[in-house]
Amino acid sequence: MQEQSILDRLSDRVTKVIQKHQELLQESELLRGELSTKDETIKRLRDELAMKDLEIEEIVSKIETILG
Repeated sequence: MQEQSILDRLSDRVTKVIQKHQELLQESELLRGELSTKDETIKRLRDELAMKDLEIEEIVSKIETILG
């Protein structure tokens, strides 16, 4: 009887650990998706910033030409 109780408790614990593992896997996948999206956004913003820097350089060059 006591052995059955121990087996039942161990079985419950194993089941809970497996459930927690599955939950963590799902959360991990969600976080990976979010990270991927944020990486894409960062890349796009860096590209936009680089274009703005080029535009600024062109404007400054034109101003220097006019003034100089």
